[in-house]
Amino acid sequence: MPVPLIMPDAFVLLKWVLPTNDGSDADKALLLRAAIQDERVDALLPALWLYEVGNTIARRFPSHASSWLSALIKFGLEEASPSQPWIAKTLELTQRYYVSFYHAACHPGAIMELAEWRVPLKSPPRGRMTG
Repeated sequence: MPVPLIMPDAFVLLKWVLPTNDGSDADKALLLRAAIQDERVDALLPALWLYEVGNTIARRFPSHASSWLSALIKFGLEEASPSQPWIAKTLELTQRYYVSFYHAACHPGAIMELAEWRVPLKSPPRGRMTG
């Protein structure tokens, strides 16, 4: 059985490091993180993940920003690279759902109304993820 490939968005990544006291699906995000670490799931990150996550952490938790961002980087997750098929799919989503290119590229799960913490992609990345 192929390993599922997901694209966690900034909200999921934030739940991996932020304190949890609001019951906002942090348990699902942590289960996903464990599945990625155990290689039961492969993951690709949106290209702008560090800027989105860094913006929130730096603003709300400046004293923890350096260590939390470093911890996320140490996971060593692969970032999605633009390619012709990716551009074509993103442009298709902009037209189908009348959204910006940015939103179609960075938030396809929300646009396609999939589970908020995962976006299945067509094919897994080459090789195995480490981290």
